[in-house]
Amino acid sequence: MYSFKQLVTQFSDQFSSAHFDSEPASLYDPCNYFLTIGGKRIRPILCLMGNELFNEIHGDAYQLATAVELFHNFTLIHDDIMDAAALRRGMETVHTKYNNNTAILAGDVMMIKSYEYINKMNGPYLQKILRIFNSTAKEVCEGQQLDMDFEQNDMVSLDQYIQMITLKTSVLLAASLEMGAIIGGASEGNCRHLYEFGKNLGIAFQIQDDYLDAFGDPEKFGKEVGGDIRQNKKTFLLLHTLEVAPEEQRHQLIQLMKDQSAGKVDKVLSIYKACGVDAWANTLKEHYLNTALKHLEDIAVVSSRKLPLKELANFLIQRDV
Repeated sequence: MYSFKQLVTQFSDQFSSAHFDSEPASLYDPCNYFLTIGGKRIRPILCLMGNELFNEIHGDAYQLATAVELFHNFTLIHDDIMDAAALRRGMETVHTKYNNNTAILAGDVMMIKSYEYINKMNGPYLQKILRIFNSTAKEVCEGQQLDMDFEQNDMVSLDQYIQMITLKTSVLLAASLEMGAIIGGASEGNCRHLYEFGKNLGIAFQIQDDYLDAFGDPEKFGKEVGGDIRQNKKTFLLLHTLEVAPEEQRHQLIQLMKDQSAGKVDKVLSIYKACGVDAWANTLKEHYLNTALKHLEDIAVVSSRKLPLKELANFLIQRDV
């Protein structure tokens, strides 16, 4: 069994090869730029780990992992445009470095390229994986739309928010594991538990991501702190604070959501801290982590084969980047 770090090295060696043509450079240079500015490579490695949980890693798992990573980067490029984000992984976003139209096309061609890699797979599971990949891609788009809708809605419940991050973030993590497991020959029951492990882990991962967006160290996090606050996103921090804040602070928070002054982020963070969202966030993360680990425990393979996934799960929700 390989560790997450070992698989990252193996995958990165393969992924560093050229994916795009040289011309037109105005289209493909932005693609190459974005792929070289870093990233944790979590989703493609989950494809490999899902495969290795049940069997030796098959060559098709690397084709799938490459497809998933390209698809994920496509979503990030378009997400940065919609969020008007200036930085990604501490570097200029594609639309900032080039322009919006080029960024849209760069994302589009990455998505198209991801299907080319899936079609290189030779196993009897190709059609099944395509169905999962397509369904997941649609759900990611649904989640992104809900995320934007929530910016305009005055009232969003925590349940609605959890549904949004499940679609926007969790389903791709879960599907990456499931598709890898299918290549590894896993049973339907084991695939189902592995999917639920990934889905619940993804929710915990996104809660940590939202937390870091507000309270993280920008030098470590790679993005500007307070981006969600500037965009008035209905994160779990905001929703919980609106529920528990005293009336005066609640009114102040609602007014700040209409404000775009320079001090907005600091004022909102001050209210968050006063309402103790830190402890609440940790409790919520632990709930979803424990649910994920229970599903991992229920997978019918020897416990030693699950250790890399357990270690990764704990790392993802304790990270500061």
